[in-house]
Amino acid sequence: MIKKILIVDDSIVARMGLKKAIPKDMPYEFYEASDGASGVEQFKTVAPDVVFLDLTMPVMTGFQALDEIMKIDKNAAVIVVTADIQKKTMDRVLEAGALLVISKPPSQEEIRSSLEKAGKFKEGVMKR
Repeated sequence: MIKKILIVDDSIVARMGLKKAIPKDMPYEFYEASDGASGVEQFKTVAPDVVFLDLTMPVMTGFQALDEIMKIDKNAAVIVVTADIQKKTMDRVLEAGALLVISKPPSQEEIRSSLEKAGKFKEGVMKR
């Protein structure tokens, strides 16, 4: 079951939009970070059930943060949320360990579906 959600994006508007798109039917705990480096630190501290991760950020990119998160927990459920939907970008993050890639701005249905998949992944019902 997904309880703790970490949102890593340098845009406060994007973080707020993502939180609003997450279904209100569960009492999720939200954590936020505005760059990849603080996102990795939050990941270590909070141990979230799922991470929504932007790719283009200052200090440490989402690509670098994804690599670091996967070193910490190879079973982390990381959902990349990006405006860069080129096939090579999608392939790169999926190969690096991302569970899913969704485009910005995500719809409520995309968020709901990605949370369901992350829950199944965490329960061992679904593979990467």
